[in-house]
Amino acid sequence: MAKSAPRLMKRSEAEFHPRFEYGDQAQSAHLCGTEDDSKLGAGLVRLTGAAIPWTVRYDEIIVVLQGTFTVRTGTDVLTAQAMDSIWLPAGTTLTYEAEEALLFYAIHPADWAAQKDD
Repeated sequence: MAKSAPRLMKRSEAEFHPRFEYGDQAQSAHLCGTEDDSKLGAGLVRLTGAAIPWTVRYDEIIVVLQGTFTVRTGTDVLTAQAMDSIWLPAGTTLTYEAEEALLFYAIHPADWAAQKDD
């Protein structure tokens, strides 16, 4: 597969879809990833009344665009406001939390779900 061509993605045209079993708490709009023949995945996430446990299986950077976003990692609490960012290395066990937030995320590798666990 050849890499996709450069393209403009307008926020007003982003299509948000429920995220797995947390659809009432989290909706995402995919921006780029494996369908672009890229190792980088990125998108937008809207969180509402969210408390989502997860173990990150990819390197991730999250930028808060609106609202307040908290990541709890055991004893650490990382709280970010608009234009702050949070770095999460693969293997981090955490809980994503927000009352109302809009986030941008980028992950590597984009095909993490297809990769075999070590």
